[in-house]
Amino acid sequence: MDKTNPTVVVAGAGPVGLATAYSLAKAGVDVTVLEKGDAIADAPRAMAYLFIVHDGFERLGILDDLHVEGLRGDGMNLIDYETGEQFHQSLDAIENDVRHPYTLHLGQDQVCKVLLRHLSDFDNVEVRFGAEVVGVTPDDDGVTVRVGGPEGEESIRSAWLVGADGANSIVRRSLGLGFDGITWPDRFISTNIRADLGAEGLRIANWRIDPVYGAIIAQITADKLWRFTFRESGELPDEGLEERIHAHFAIGMPGKAAYELVQFQPYRMHQRAADTFRVGRVLLAGDAAHITNPVGGLGLTGGFLDSFVLSEALAAVIHGRVDDAVLDAYAERRRRVYLDIVSPAASANKHMLFDAHPPEQKAALLAGLRHSATDRAARREDLLAMRAMITPSLLGDAEAAR
Repeated sequence: MDKTNPTVVVAGAGPVGLATAYSLAKAGVDVTVLEKGDAIADAPRAMAYLFIVHDGFERLGILDDLHVEGLRGDGMNLIDYETGEQFHQSLDAIENDVRHPYTLHLGQDQVCKVLLRHLSDFDNVEVRFGAEVVGVTPDDDGVTVRVGGPEGEESIRSAWLVGADGANSIVRRSLGLGFDGITWPDRFISTNIRADLGAEGLRIANWRIDPVYGAIIAQITADKLWRFTFRESGELPDEGLEERIHAHFAIGMPGKAAYELVQFQPYRMHQRAADTFRVGRVLLAGDAAHITNPVGGLGLTGGFLDSFVLSEALAAVIHGRVDDAVLDAYAERRRRVYLDIVSPAASANKHMLFDAHPPEQKAALLAGLRHSATDRAARREDLLAMRAMITPSLLGDAEAAR
């Protein structure tokens, strides 16, 4: 492998970037991953992986490792904070329809570590930490990537570049692309706590409905590590945040359970998409291409679904099996999935959990949740509709057109 001239540079060593690099490496493509951080970030971020990505994990060859590292969830438990009524949306409704009818729970940093272990088996991939992409210049034959690091700036030449460098993507900005959409006026406070919330009647994954004490509460590990995410005004300062967390928990902690605050991080929330996910030999994936509020776990889910279809298509282009027009199909279809399905669904989830509902609207909402919790056929239909987020392999049509 020529480390100064790889076939593909992947910007970003988050889950989407590493999954893309791993898939390309398995396909025999030389890859260099550039990550500005010195190590995998362990801040509280994504931690739930829906059934629609598990087949992709299996094709990658990491699903068994994720089973060892993570917990299996049996669905989503919705709770009306005002009354305490629970509406468990069990995944047993799709057990005869999909091969992996469960949700996997583990921190995205753990997913990255699994991918890094697998990447270490390949001599055609290099992962460089402390290497920040600072500029991108594409041309007809490839891409020049300027990289900053402890020893100064250097340039790497590659045939292709995948920007998976997050919502503030330098790759996207270097291309001059817009990132249209909205920023919500509130923000989420994501915490990791150690507590025995199962003893307080919570299931492994819970959404609590309330305009003040609405929350996403989910177990991460077997040793009682939980993710507890709530919202606050985006106008509040970072100063005093830890004290505000404890004040919120003093009332909002289920059963007033004892807890240890392990980590916390505030996040602004957005619904935004790049103007396009392809500019010549540069492709965007994950948060660099589109970003959504995290209610429902649809952000990283969408990123993995990008990666699965992009890496397969890009490898086929590199090996001369299909024309690069297949990458235009990737860019158009994945952007349309975000705009038509992912962003509206995540926005509706956020509205349901965290906004105030007039009495009649609240009664209708709870009646609908009560119905889907008890009607297996209705729940099955709702769950299977999530498969519309998957973009099937683009290679069949592309190879047939050759």
